Amino acid sequence: MKDQTKATWKVDAGHSSVGFKIRHMAIANVSGAFLHFEGQAYSLSPDNFEGATVDFEIQTDSFNTNNAERDAHLRSELFFDVQRFPTISFKGRLIGNKLSGNLTIRNVTKEVSLEADFTGVGQGRFGDTRAGFELNGKINRKDFGLTWSMLTEAGNLIIGEEVKLDMNIELIQA
Repeated sequence: MKDQTKATWKVDAGHSSVGFKIRHMAIANVSGAFLHFEGQAYSLSPDNFEGATVDFEIQTDSFNTNNAERDAHLRSELFFDVQRFPTISFKGRLIGNKLSGNLTIRNVTKEVSLEADFTGVGQGRFGDTRAGFELNGKINRKDFGLTWSMLTEAGNLIIGEEVKLDMNIELIQA
């Protein structure tokens, strides 16, 4: 019998997405997504996520920006250095509509806060309980050691410093 005072949730990667956008040449955004990730949340009750703790991990080599040459550059030691740093991790807590915690990229850990929009709870087709969240926020890539930079002839950064995060997460109660 499940403990009715606590709930464990697993990320359903097949119904979730982890996306990002970054400014290119100060004129347009380049979008991408990490395709391999896993995580869990622990809530104090099955129907209330206030105070829930979150543990999330992304495989750094799993992103796709729809450009093989750019993706190879981003996987190199100039950016994610996926050989030395195979994962990005996040550990945090949900308070109100904020998911705040420690984000680690390239062994650099910084506190970040994401807007968290709880989109509801429902029953899956096999009788499981599911919950959804939309998460949005911004980080500065240079804060995490992603410092490669180059200027255009006009003096603009080829790649912006601000990274916009956009995630849709579906959880399944374990």
